[in-house]
Amino acid sequence: MTQARSNTVDGILRRSARRVPERTAIRYAERSWTYRELDDAVTAAARVLLALGLRPGDRVASYGHNSDAYLIGFLACARAGLVHVPVNHSLTGEDLRYIVEQSGSALVLTDPALAHRLPESVRTLPLCDAPDALLARLATAPEGPNPVADVPDDALVQLLYTSGTTARPKGAMMTHRALVHEYTSAIVALDLAATDRPVHSLPLYHSAQLHVFLLPYLAVGAENTILDGPDPDRIFALVEAGRADSLFAPPTVWIALANHPDFAVRELSGLRKAYYGASIMPVPVLERLRARLPALAFYNCFGQSEIGPLATVLGPDEHAGRMDSCGRPVLFVEARVVDETGREVPDGTRGEVVYRSPQLCEGYWDKPEETAEAFREGWFHSGDLAVRDTEGYFTVVDRVKDVINSGGVLVASRQVEDVLYEHPQVAEVAVIGLPDDRWIEAVTAVVVRRTDGSGTADGGDGEVGEQELIDTARARLAAFKAPKRVMFVDALPRNASGKVLKRELRDRFGADGPGAS
Repeated sequence: MTQARSNTVDGILRRSARRVPERTAIRYAERSWTYRELDDAVTAAARVLLALGLRPGDRVASYGHNSDAYLIGFLACARAGLVHVPVNHSLTGEDLRYIVEQSGSALVLTDPALAHRLPESVRTLPLCDAPDALLARLATAPEGPNPVADVPDDALVQLLYTSGTTARPKGAMMTHRALVHEYTSAIVALDLAATDRPVHSLPLYHSAQLHVFLLPYLAVGAENTILDGPDPDRIFALVEAGRADSLFAPPTVWIALANHPDFAVRELSGLRKAYYGASIMPVPVLERLRARLPALAFYNCFGQSEIGPLATVLGPDEHAGRMDSCGRPVLFVEARVVDETGREVPDGTRGEVVYRSPQLCEGYWDKPEETAEAFREGWFHSGDLAVRDTEGYFTVVDRVKDVINSGGVLVASRQVEDVLYEHPQVAEVAVIGLPDDRWIEAVTAVVVRRTDGSGTADGGDGEVGEQELIDTARARLAAFKAPKRVMFVDALPRNASGKVLKRELRDRFGADGPGAS
């Protein structure tokens, strides 16, 4: 039955294709797609997926690097009524297996070069660069009913896996309706326009790049360039050629761009809009960027996957005097700051940020207890501690959840601790995030060594050292989860109930620097 009132994720592309059919929608490598061509490709890809025996509601994981095929795969899942499951392409081993199996994915769309990492029992389909790839099958897609008409906007369209306080991530269940609301919020708060020429260089598996920028920009009909990664030379060249004037990147990438030897000499005045988020931007870096490009408009974006992920924005005209703020709530988000009882606290008082919004997820996939814990008293509890001022601006001061934000990627400290605890010379370990010039927060392990018979633990011969523990973690975890530093102490600080006081460790080693021991 035709869903006359349905407002789906793929529907935004369909409307743009009718409005500006011959405008370039996407450029990737040597390929480009007009809006009409991209819309036709999505319909053909949806038919390919359904012809494989998949049915609406089935989960389809996507495990690949940035490409036009990755985008087409996501939109094809949306059009076919399938649930897309983006997977960090750096994950391997048990981390990868867990998401594929916990989501119940019936198929994995993958890059051929990554397919060997997947469990042997998993059904796969290459995205591109193979004779049987999704992209190669578009021209011979089977005929059949148009899949556009039958997907309601309250259906799930994506599971966004987000790390929490435990080692196991949770799949936030996003509906078409939630994401389309979030796209509208992004368009309004970030001043996205059809005349912009955005470049998308961050991973498309990450909700920020895909849902705050690429899909909203497709909604307004802009010309988009997708890159494999944030390569400064490539970005500089696109700006100089007039093909890029808008860029989103976490602070780690903006730091790399600002420190690049060509940053001071390239002609970058064509860059008009600079978006940052995912972690805190150091004020000195922001000041350096603004001094070099005074006409560049900066936007601070804040949120989390469960809300699509955009919740607040600090606009270009709001930075003066409040560069540490993450701004005010966007169009479809209501936010407040509450105490431990759920009662709203006065402005200027620290508390947990809670949300009400049509952008919010439906809960966590197959995790009813975690869902109930997050949605309490009619609000979603974010786990972020913040202060709101009298003008409605929020400043995040800490996190309730014990998660490290390293370069914009969330790392669950518990998982790293569990791996290090397996080393025979580790008696106790606490993993924390410490300020870092490159990573903003560096994964840092604070370790108590097992003592020998004399009770000493002074780092003498035969005792475990920093590099050995880092290597131990790298052998079991994705590289971004392994500690960047290891500190050794005689004992971990604890409260009366025995809980490790990680705040004290952050205060101590954050002040003492990497050389502390």
